[in-house]
Amino acid sequence: MKVRAPSADSRYFEVRSLLHGQRLNTICEEARCPNIGECWGRGTATFQILGDTCTRACRYCYVHSGRPGSPPDPLEPLRLAQAAAQMGLKHVVVTSVDRDDVPDRGAAHYAATIRALKTKLPDASVEVLTPDFLGVEEDALATVLAARPEVFNHNIETVRRLHRKMRGAKASYDKALWLLRRAKELAAYPVLTKSGIIVGLGETNNEIVETMADLRDNGVDVVTIGQYLQPSSRHAPIDRWVHPDEFRWFREQGEAMGFGSVFSGPLVRSSYRADEQRHAAETGRGAVAY
Repeated sequence: MKVRAPSADSRYFEVRSLLHGQRLNTICEEARCPNIGECWGRGTATFQILGDTCTRACRYCYVHSGRPGSPPDPLEPLRLAQAAAQMGLKHVVVTSVDRDDVPDRGAAHYAATIRALKTKLPDASVEVLTPDFLGVEEDALATVLAARPEVFNHNIETVRRLHRKMRGAKASYDKALWLLRRAKELAAYPVLTKSGIIVGLGETNNEIVETMADLRDNGVDVVTIGQYLQPSSRHAPIDRWVHPDEFRWFREQGEAMGFGSVFSGPLVRSSYRADEQRHAAETGRGAVAY
């Protein structure tokens, strides 16, 4: 797999300077996303709030894990909104580390970020990719959805058989499904729900289809499927390289299930071309392969 390096005439260096100047984290850098050159070159980025230290340690994720050294920065939502405005974003994607050390697991910080974005960029749509809000799920969902993000995303990540092995004892496959379904139920407006799957961790193709069916049964509108890339020797090894024909087959299966859009391909990530994912779901353009 090869990706194109940032070119001098792209917006990559402009975006990097802006984000670093505002002291903002992005999942693009923290997770070593292979699409960073393309996305930053297009003038987009996926913001990571609540700091740079995650209280979980998933076996596939490069984000730093441990005990966060400070509480959430109350000025971060304002800095993020200002950066998004300077970038001229029409669709803003916000994710975070897990913060099991914070009583509300960061829900109020998410809501403050959404409100800041809607104040600064009233015509932009907002997508949140949240953690599971362990132990306070109902209240946390109500807090986040009260700020009215257009897209609510929670990644299931892998199949039922591998879920605990890859995500740890705190994670729950069924709770992830519940969170996605409950978001639809709690929202007082037509929120789009979304989830992502990583392939190449040891699952079978039939298990991927079963996971997609579980997501669809719980009302999920958009699904993304991408190849796992081992970020370091300390992380789970790659079990297999999934062939592009298999990604096309996943797309066809998802389309038959009725997903609003399916983005399926080796370099697809949950926030990859997220604006196009939303547009495809809302316009009925449907499944897409990359």
